[in-house]
Amino acid sequence: MSEFYTVAVAVLAVLAVSGLYVGVTNDAVNFLNSAIGSKAAGMRTILAVASVGIILGVISSSGMMEVARNGMFNPSFFTFGEVMAIYLGVMLANVILLDIYNSMGLPTSTTVSLIFCLLGAAVAVSAYKISSEPTLSAGDLGDFINTSRAMGIISAILLSVAIAFTCGTVTMWISRMIFSFRYMALFRRFGAMWCGVSLTAIVYFALFKGLKSTFAESAAAVWIDHNLPVALALCWVACSVLLAFLQLFRINILRITILSGTFALALAFAGNDLVNFIGVPVAGFDAYSIAREAGNTDVVMSALNENIPANMIFMLTAGAIMVLTLWTSRKAMHVTETEISLSAQSSDDEPQYGSNVFSRGIVRLSINAATAIERVTPLKVREFVARRFEYVDVEHSGAPYDMIRATVNLTTSALLISLATSLKLPLSTTYVCFMVAMGSSLADKAWGRESAVYRITGVMTVVMGWFTTAIGGFAIAFATGLLLIWGGIPAFAAMTLLCGYMLVKSNFKKKSREEAAASAVDGATAGTVDDIAEEVCRMMQTATRIYDRTIVAVFKENRKALRDLVRESEDIYRDSRKLRSGLMPTLRRLKGAGLELSLYYIQMVDYLSEIAEALVHITRPTFEHIDNNHEGLSREQATDLMHINDDVAEIYGSINRILVTNDFSEIDSVLSMREDLFERIAATTKSELVRINEGEGNTKASILYLTILSETRTMVLQARNLLKAQRYFSEHADARMGRVRYTRNS
Repeated sequence: MSEFYTVAVAVLAVLAVSGLYVGVTNDAVNFLNSAIGSKAAGMRTILAVASVGIILGVISSSGMMEVARNGMFNPSFFTFGEVMAIYLGVMLANVILLDIYNSMGLPTSTTVSLIFCLLGAAVAVSAYKISSEPTLSAGDLGDFINTSRAMGIISAILLSVAIAFTCGTVTMWISRMIFSFRYMALFRRFGAMWCGVSLTAIVYFALFKGLKSTFAESAAAVWIDHNLPVALALCWVACSVLLAFLQLFRINILRITILSGTFALALAFAGNDLVNFIGVPVAGFDAYSIAREAGNTDVVMSALNENIPANMIFMLTAGAIMVLTLWTSRKAMHVTETEISLSAQSSDDEPQYGSNVFSRGIVRLSINAATAIERVTPLKVREFVARRFEYVDVEHSGAPYDMIRATVNLTTSALLISLATSLKLPLSTTYVCFMVAMGSSLADKAWGRESAVYRITGVMTVVMGWFTTAIGGFAIAFATGLLLIWGGIPAFAAMTLLCGYMLVKSNFKKKSREEAAASAVDGATAGTVDDIAEEVCRMMQTATRIYDRTIVAVFKENRKALRDLVRESEDIYRDSRKLRSGLMPTLRRLKGAGLELSLYYIQMVDYLSEIAEALVHITRPTFEHIDNNHEGLSREQATDLMHINDDVAEIYGSINRILVTNDFSEIDSVLSMREDLFERIAATTKSELVRINEGEGNTKASILYLTILSETRTMVLQARNLLKAQRYFSEHADARMGRVRYTRNS
């Protein structure tokens, strides 16, 4: 046995761990969002419940490896080396594909990505075999590939999107008509029966989706299968009685129902989808064992047609990785935020997605349809319906949506997936959960006119992403598989290094920037004056560093450095936009602190945004100038900019010291330096205009030079304004409020 294949199996093991990480990161949206979005419990409690569900799902699963072993291709037509090329191509492509989706915060299906990566890699290796053997033709491809499974996945996408969205909308509308947003009084009388329905659906889902392999052959399962209506009715009665009893002790049964649903979804994912996901590395290990016993790497892999239960050690290890990822992955929270932001009741935040002609057209059509319906609907009916959907945060949690909607999301998802499982319909868990949540948010009138266009665009972006999962997975795996079977060991080494680099870059190199961005938003919303000043200093120090490095890089015509600086300046600008997106929620948190603090915060956000935008307008044209191989700046231009750069660093340094110490005794000195700098900028601008009139220098270099001067002036001007706003606040707010500090609501 070649040492290469030993290394390949080891790489598959490493990729399995990475694959589990990105897979769980993406699928966490399925079983976390309802609990997180409704604030049914603290984050640690939610994660603990999901973790228990995962471990139990892993232990109880006896899933088969047939998907990876023989579900998408016929192993009897492939040798060990060819099968390993397929499996390596699948894992490399799958990890890269899912990491791209996670980085964009888009939930997708790990099952779909795996299936189409398998299909793509298998087609690539099959095409290579057919082209290498004169006796074979393109028509023989059907002997190598199982295309019916891929068609089943495509149908699953279509069914999941349409059915889940419709059911989520209808169920939520009916539920809200019953309970409204002021549901407390009515819920005390009928809540146990309503939650009993939800808990029954969740129990059925947990038993026959999450634990189906454990109970499938039991006498109880057989009886339930033949007497399903009676079994469900008995379960509903038992659940309703239990919940009514708990209500007597003032226990929040909505919270119990939501956490039970979270547990059931985690259970189902670990018991089913996880088996599929680790199937490829396990099948690769099985193929390695078969070849080692045969003592021949050219042995045909017919033995992979035998279905073998997953090794429990592998399963437990995978479960442990899942739990660890769930607790530590920042990207899991990023993916979760996408659904929550699209379904939140409030529309205060800046839209995450833009608009397009399609979404705008849908909103206009909906408005016209609603207007037409109103004309024929009696006034009293319209008023009654309006009262049922009049939003009130009766839970006083400040959650994106209430626990009634969270319960509807979990119940509807559980019922749909359970029904599809019993009917052997290939519905995707990811797609069902997401589209139910979108349908319920639409019915709950979360999609108001202020946010409807953006939310529709967001939903369409996610849905189109699902379809591109199949296309992208197939394309990436096809290219990877073809490269591996053709290029051998060098191609294997190159692809492994590329995959490793992408994962490291995505999960570690960006960590500090993400933490800084989170600090920007958190510092603002947490709210002490000192925190705000600290954040201002951080961003201004970063801006000073970027500005200084940009000036030096343009002198040296360092294209790589300028490209990185463009990226950093755009990151700062995005950070400032994040502060702006949280403006309204922050102002509400600060409303009791007086108008001065609110005014200061608004001004701070505006001035920081202007500084960041000016910086982008310096770095981007500078990079484009050098990237297009234009002539660099002249000696006179470089000298002038170096002096200006020194002045900017001195001014920003002084401003930072003032903000940190809250000592404004040096403010007159700063204002004087600012005036001197403006005079220098005016003088250098005039000098450049003289050179232009005399026909000296290069036109494009002059345009770049004048652009830098203009945007530098803007940066310094807005920094001055920021300083004056801080002084005003310190002189007035401190006197009136006694330097009050504000803490985040837990």
